[in-house]
Amino acid sequence: MQSIVQKIGDSYKKAAVVDVRSGDTVKVHQKIREGNKERVQIFQGLVIRTDNKNSHTSRITVRRIASGIGVEKSFLLHSPLVLKVEVTKRSKVRRNYLTYMRERTGKAARMTGLDFDRRAVNDVRDVEAEKAEAEAKAAAAAEAEAKAAEKAAEDAELEKKAAEVAARHEQDTK
Repeated sequence: MQSIVQKIGDSYKKAAVVDVRSGDTVKVHQKIREGNKERVQIFQGLVIRTDNKNSHTSRITVRRIASGIGVEKSFLLHSPLVLKVEVTKRSKVRRNYLTYMRERTGKAARMTGLDFDRRAVNDVRDVEAEKAEAEAKAAAAAEAEAKAAEKAAEDAELEKKAAEVAARHEQDTK
């Protein structure tokens, strides 16, 4: 018997999420909103921590080195802002929390790679997300088409005015 809290939590879960483990190198596609524009930003790095694996609050902490400085970001896997998580490399680790990687750089930070089926791990289809993405693309295409039609109407009006001015000019010169 599920409690009410669990039912509510499960309603916010995504249908399917990639199986991400500590030691994986991942690309996280995150939706960023700047003003009224939206874009997708990709953050690639090493997963140094996984939390609450089967919960709607499951979280991964990803670390990367940017301009010589270590940058860590935490991502809620079931967040609507996280569009896609892609596992690019899987490494052999014996811990869940790889906090010791913060002190390591260069060759000391290398990890032993594992062979894995990249397609099978990354092939997670979320039908609702695909529908939302298709709707967003359709809305953007409709908006672009409307702008193009408006621009064409303006251009036609300007051409008409230019023709009228040219006709008046010819009448005045006769």
